[in-house]
Amino acid sequence: MDSRPRSRAEQRQSTQSRILDAARRLFAEVGYDRATIRAIAAEAQADPGLVMRYFGSKDNLFAQASGFEQEDRVTGTPGQVADQLLAALETKLAQQPTDALAAIRSMFTHPDAAAEVQLAMVSRQRQAAQHLADDDADLRAGLIGAITIGTVIGRHLLQLDGLRDAPPARITALLRHAFHDIACGPTTTAAETSPVHAPGE
Repeated sequence: MDSRPRSRAEQRQSTQSRILDAARRLFAEVGYDRATIRAIAAEAQADPGLVMRYFGSKDNLFAQASGFEQEDRVTGTPGQVADQLLAALETKLAQQPTDALAAIRSMFTHPDAAAEVQLAMVSRQRQAAQHLADDDADLRAGLIGAITIGTVIGRHLLQLDGLRDAPPARITALLRHAFHDIACGPTTTAAETSPVHAPGE
């Protein structure tokens, strides 16, 4: 174990990390208005003055705390992209994404939060759309994004029956066909292509 004294820069970085973690938790739990600087400082075991010194304002702190964590870029065939997006959703269902929940809960009372959510979702949607079926690619990516964020809200914020306690792998298994149909386009079955004959023909 490293027992050397920490430098001032290391101490500052540690304090900033504690403040950001505390801010994410409180913004996610109570929303923007009720997560005061004093409450965040107490949660981080830091002085309120340090919060303002490091982040300048509550708005700046919120912008950093609620910024969606960087996700891996999706790539490959539409089917592969669907599987990658399902895996990302499964991770969000297994562990509460506090940064995303902070933005989602706060967006109903704080206009800047809605912009944060929209910016992150649009960026993710545009990147994914490049690898989906060509027709209506933006719409396909938007639908998958809507299903993803709705499932996260239903599990972690609304705690809907069934969804709240279901194993993440079970949820994504049930969504797999939907994700693939949206990403790739539904597969036409033989029954759908067979001509329909009237009785007696």
